[in-house]
Amino acid sequence: MPAEHARPLGGVAAGLALVVLATLVGVAAQRVAGAGTGADTRSAATTGEVTPTGHTTTVTVTAEDMRFHPDHIAVPAGDRLVVELANRDRRRHDLVLDTGAKTGTVAAGGTARLDAGVIGGTVEGWCSLPGHRQAGMTLTITVDGTHDHPAAPAEFTARDATAPPVPPERVHKVELRVREDARQHLWTFNGTAPGPTLRGRVGDTFEITLINDGTIDHGVDFHAGALAPDEPMRPIEPGERLTYTFTATRAGIWMYHCSTMPMLLHIGNGMYGAVIIDPPDLAPVDHEFVLVQSERYLGGDLAKMQADQPDAVVFNGHADQYTHRPLQTRAGQRIRVWVLDAGPSRGSAFHIVGAQFDTVYREGQWLLRPGDPGGAQVLDLSPAAGGFVETTLAAAGHYPFVTHAMVDAERGARGIIEVS
Repeated sequence: MPAEHARPLGGVAAGLALVVLATLVGVAAQRVAGAGTGADTRSAATTGEVTPTGHTTTVTVTAEDMRFHPDHIAVPAGDRLVVELANRDRRRHDLVLDTGAKTGTVAAGGTARLDAGVIGGTVEGWCSLPGHRQAGMTLTITVDGTHDHPAAPAEFTARDATAPPVPPERVHKVELRVREDARQHLWTFNGTAPGPTLRGRVGDTFEITLINDGTIDHGVDFHAGALAPDEPMRPIEPGERLTYTFTATRAGIWMYHCSTMPMLLHIGNGMYGAVIIDPPDLAPVDHEFVLVQSERYLGGDLAKMQADQPDAVVFNGHADQYTHRPLQTRAGQRIRVWVLDAGPSRGSAFHIVGAQFDTVYREGQWLLRPGDPGGAQVLDLSPAAGGFVETTLAAAGHYPFVTHAMVDAERGARGIIEVS
């Protein structure tokens, strides 16, 4: 296959600013709650280090969808803070502060009042029920005007999970630029992890131009093509480019990833994506989504990758993003969900709660088609494997989707399909 070098491009791409959801932060190690009860407990945040103003700030906090809203409260220094907790969730919650103040357990639909005392510094809070803090139910109280805490998070935009349409052309020319985010130790194709989803048909030609804007050598391996890897998959140095051409001869959803050793490190740091090659005569549906499952390792920690200890497992790059920004469809509409397990090491068991699949296509094989008497509950995939499922969600409501490897669902590989 043709490969060529060109003049250096010069410069390193600017760092990629990615939002990491609260759940990803929540899985990190946490401090154990301090001893003591009630608002009279004193800490660095109470009256010992600040002059009381005599004023009380009252804030309403709701517990809903395993989150506190708001999850950041700014209080004038010296004010006494009172939190009115309203539990709008369907399960019990509480609020515990690291000063020792706590609400006690609040039933679904219930309320509680917490006197947090006079605020003179940062106070951390959380729900103490088993697993709730680790799932992201945390809250931070700060002194208004201080800078010893993170700014309120920017509005998060979830990655669009809509599958791209099949382009009309039969030759697809695509440019992939390697970009490195030193702050988060992420390496990406075109600035996102996963990289762009490509699509075509059997017989289409893909002409990929890889441009290395990074600081070390990188390459690319497209599983959708069958060819000797020696030249097209070789690593290229910073500033170099390489043209990689292949013809799609077989249908499926195929992985592409960095081909540089150790591949565990390069894939684990974000260098992967999907290519959809439609089976012939693929029937139209009302909505198509594509979900790429992968692991996240904070700080690009190779030792964690080698030990198979991810900080999060995610769909399309972010933990829980489709829990906060559900996928949308309407009752009675037919949906197709393409799923690729990019790994690098953990398998996937894709399941939609409340749904049964009447169509299952995995690794180039139809396992179930409409009209068959049976149904399916899961699309099981090993690392680098892919396929799709189809179903019709007849009733309005919220349908969670997960990998049914539940430890990984709790790490962030979950979301919701909202049916209106």
